[in-house]
Amino acid sequence: MPFPSVTNPADLARAQVALDTAWQKIREENLTDGDDQDRIRVAYIIAGFLPMAEDEDEDELVRRAIAKFKEP
Repeated sequence: MPFPSVTNPADLARAQVALDTAWQKIREENLTDGDDQDRIRVAYIIAGFLPMAEDEDEDELVRRAIAKFKEP
């Protein structure tokens, strides 16, 4: 399970959708070679943003996660 710290079923579903979407976009932009460690990193980024993104839609959560992933 990529989100062990997320216990609310609605938040878990939201995080999974955000992860799948962000990962697809990251791969489309060639920001990764598909490494599992990069996907795990994206999952942690999303889990970190999730509490702050309660009022935001998944698109904003995805945008924030991708921006954070791009940071050095």
